[in-house]
Amino acid sequence: MSIRRLAAGLAALLGAAGAHAEVPLADFARHVQYSSVKISPDGEYIAADAVIDNRRSLAIIRLSDMKATRITPRMDEVVDFTWVGKQRLMYRVGEPIGGLERPVANGELYFVDADGGRNEILFGYRAGKESTGTHIKAVSPERASAFLIDDLRDDDDNILIRVHEWKSTAEPTPPVVYKFDVNDGSKKRLFVSPIRSANGFLADHAGNVNFAYGVDVNNRWQVMYRGKDGGDWTTVFDGTNTPGEPTPLAYDRDNKTVYWSCEPEGKIGGLCSWTADERTLKPVWSAKDVEMDSILMDFDDTTVVGVRAYPGRSAVGVINKKTAMIESLSMLMQQFPGETVEVTSVSKDGKRAIVAVHSDVNPGEFFLYDRDNKKLAAILKRADKIDPDQMAAMEPIKLKSRDGLDLNGYLTRPLGQEQGKNLPLVVYVHGGPFDVRDYWSYDPTVQMLASRGYAVLQVNFRGSGGYGHAFEVAGYRQWGGTMQDDVTDATKWAIGQGIADAKRVCIYGTSYGGYAALMGAVREPGLYRCAIGDAGVYDLRLMLTRGDVQDSRYGENYLKQTVGDDSGFLAGRSPITQLDKIKASLMLIVGGQDKRVPPVHGESVHNALEKDRVKHEWLYQRTEAHGFYDEKNIEDMYARMLAFLDANIGGKAQPAP
Repeated sequence: MSIRRLAAGLAALLGAAGAHAEVPLADFARHVQYSSVKISPDGEYIAADAVIDNRRSLAIIRLSDMKATRITPRMDEVVDFTWVGKQRLMYRVGEPIGGLERPVANGELYFVDADGGRNEILFGYRAGKESTGTHIKAVSPERASAFLIDDLRDDDDNILIRVHEWKSTAEPTPPVVYKFDVNDGSKKRLFVSPIRSANGFLADHAGNVNFAYGVDVNNRWQVMYRGKDGGDWTTVFDGTNTPGEPTPLAYDRDNKTVYWSCEPEGKIGGLCSWTADERTLKPVWSAKDVEMDSILMDFDDTTVVGVRAYPGRSAVGVINKKTAMIESLSMLMQQFPGETVEVTSVSKDGKRAIVAVHSDVNPGEFFLYDRDNKKLAAILKRADKIDPDQMAAMEPIKLKSRDGLDLNGYLTRPLGQEQGKNLPLVVYVHGGPFDVRDYWSYDPTVQMLASRGYAVLQVNFRGSGGYGHAFEVAGYRQWGGTMQDDVTDATKWAIGQGIADAKRVCIYGTSYGGYAALMGAVREPGLYRCAIGDAGVYDLRLMLTRGDVQDSRYGENYLKQTVGDDSGFLAGRSPITQLDKIKASLMLIVGGQDKRVPPVHGESVHNALEKDRVKHEWLYQRTEAHGFYDEKNIEDMYARMLAFLDANIGGKAQPAP
């Protein structure tokens, strides 16, 4: 703990004069100013997505004189970007569909030079209509979405993309792979995917696309391979001949060895090597308690040197110690003890890199790293209004479920009360629920609650991602069942440890978390004093007919597999059918433009409570969607939540009856 943090903690604990002023809710509600920073292949420029005038744009900075160029899409926001040439960028935009809904990439591809020139849309439904340059060949609109496969490191003029046509039918058409010219938008068709719903491909270092992977309409995992000379595709894995979903991630430097995510026998997660000659997954790293989160490459961007995982805090698993990347990471981690240090972007010659540093209390800082001189220069902060010394530490926790499963999660206690007991507790349930998990990282909602005196408990219940395929599948068809039991068990653990005051516990979440909040109040009427449901699913039967998941055969089958399709069973697992069991005070948060969980879910609960004259808090924002996005609306939501919590489990709460 830093001296500044220790002083801040003592001041908060003792109520001493000179304690830090309370962090404004507006600071927690602000969008991250810079979510990503990347250096150009020639090392002369950096690019960052920057929030300017409440819109995420693209900023390109020339390092020699720090001259900046701003790229602002018309009416849209930048979603992500990638350097595809020495001084050529590709970026994607998202449209704020449905009022102020969080922008989502619409499948178009934009390209711009580092100096701001040749800013063109070269693929998408508006291609050829919004061009600002004059040096490209004619491009035509296409009703399709394109995604990057490989930036072709040794080719400054071309990239590899997959293209998905927009079809009105529930059955998707197989994506087509193209070689795409980043200067004029021309493309060469390479092949049609052997897997109809493939969402991933892997190319070797020579640009040969040798792997296709994804799930079929029955949610069965498939991986197919063909040699670099083309030929027929052969099935490597089909979802039945190996545990989990092994995925090819990267070719090693020899361009023969392929590294995969895998689940070695007796382990939860691992990294395996594979060759076309042997076609056997051989573990090179494994863990008993967690899957790997990502692989680490050397500065040459072709050599796999390790993995990153989050068993609790961030951890690095080393495969090859005697590499420049591992040596540099070891040195950098000593400069930032207790924080996650990542080399996120490297120039082609490996001499300059972008280093990101972040933690549970630090939203993130970006540095320019000069390898020759071993020097760091601060560039940008993700959220410059947030002072890490005013944030509360997030501690990893472990516990056992009632049926013996190992559960992992995080506990955040208010600053100055790191050993505090009998605290008011908010159980914060993540969404998803499948293939999603809570991480040791800065979370504005967690920190907002902790800053106002609330402890926050997060648990990765069964069904969550990151803890192996069996752990995730254990949550299938367990909405309101054992998944809910895990949340309950974690809550009782916090009470049993003396951390939480049993009479001052509230449960809260968004999407699935909103469902779990109300279902927790249904199943445990004496455990939770209040519940806050945000964009929650409150009638499981509607998931099969309303929303955007069931619009495809894959989505329909996925819901049947993971949620179920028996109407009676789903009714019995839905809060809307058993509101009479709830004793906790309720708060409902709904966005009027929500397409994932239509507003009818929240409106039905609201109307039923109104009919029965049950007092509750109702927050409806007509222009918001699945989770609030507008900063002012988030700030207002936080204020309303805190007032509700204060009245039920905080300083203004009345004694429990």
